[in-house]
Amino acid sequence: MTSQEEMVENLWSSGYLHSRKVKEALLKVPREEFVPENKRSYAYMDTPLPIGEGQTISAPHMVAILCEELALKEGMKILEIGTGYGYNAAVVAEIIGEKGHVYTLERIESLAHRAMDNLKRTGYDKRVKVILTDGTQGYPEEAPYDRIYATASAPRVPEPLKTQLIIGGKLLSPVGSDHYFQELVSVIRISEEEFQTKKLGGVAFVPMIGKHGWPEE
Repeated sequence: MTSQEEMVENLWSSGYLHSRKVKEALLKVPREEFVPENKRSYAYMDTPLPIGEGQTISAPHMVAILCEELALKEGMKILEIGTGYGYNAAVVAEIIGEKGHVYTLERIESLAHRAMDNLKRTGYDKRVKVILTDGTQGYPEEAPYDRIYATASAPRVPEPLKTQLIIGGKLLSPVGSDHYFQELVSVIRISEEEFQTKKLGGVAFVPMIGKHGWPEE
């Protein structure tokens, strides 16, 4: 069984991790507390794990990629689309510190409640707010955000998310026509109307269901 330390060292030596603050967050947040009990022996394997409702917890290397690409700093306000069991939000919260805050949107009620329980049990509930809503519409009540990222794939980057970024802010979202293989897209807001878009490589995420995502099947 792979330990937390072994998992993080493997991510470091493989090049997925290159900043000390992301490495330390992955060492501190207990992934076994954010997976179903019958999957805890697999918690530190570098693989996605099913969490029910057709959803998964991302593989640790993907969490590392997202956190590194977001260039997170202490005190930032973050919007996450797709809470799942709350692991990614907890890692981000650890990186941005006590003065930062994560707003995370989940459309599936059972997952939202489980994430709330997991975050409370691990002490991250003060820095992470779970909201039950259609994540493709963002959360304008707390906009603008320094960073926005999605843990599910959309046919295109949802427009509401782009408009909820601060100028100079960064958004990461998997985009693609195939439900299980997409391109990770980075969007930087240059001005009110101008956005700089860059493709970062292939990824595989579950579909982002909602008004500005995929229709529910």
